[in-house]
Amino acid sequence: MSLPSEQNWLVLYNLISDLSERGYEIPKGINPEMGLIRSSINSYKRDPTHPDLINGFANAEMSLSTIQGTILSIAEEEGEEYTEFWLDLFKRAMKGEEMFEFPKSRSTFLVNTPPGLTTGRINLKVPLAEERVQEIAEWNGLIIEFDDDVTVSLHGDKPDLQIGLKEMGSFFLEDNEEIT
Repeated sequence: MSLPSEQNWLVLYNLISDLSERGYEIPKGINPEMGLIRSSINSYKRDPTHPDLINGFANAEMSLSTIQGTILSIAEEEGEEYTEFWLDLFKRAMKGEEMFEFPKSRSTFLVNTPPGLTTGRINLKVPLAEERVQEIAEWNGLIIEFDDDVTVSLHGDKPDLQIGLKEMGSFFLEDNEEIT
């Protein structure tokens, strides 16, 4: 489920992108601020009861409104019809209508990473036999976690982790040889 603020952020993001493609200059501080706003929204979604996250979310919504005003004033240069189109999208977003989706991100935060250890993560195109990965992890003294069939997290001392990852690199070569 998407919050109205998320949809508002997405509409604004798409408007900024469209204006940039049309050659308009977007004020410099807006893109970094958009990143912070998205982070605040995502943090709030994880725990909407935490007072700090509630305050951060409220600040994010105020920043979003300020940026929206700035960007809409730039959009007015494209004409009334263009501006009305985007205003309609903003109104629909605030009613909770889902018009855009966030792109699927491959980046995730690792929770409960063992302290003092280096972490590596591999995203595979094809699932591997779990035993092969476990063997390499054991040989190199690595802690291994399977997030799913194609995502493996490895934890260990940096030199051991580097060796383990290099050994697993052969899996990619083997897969490529089978394709050709």
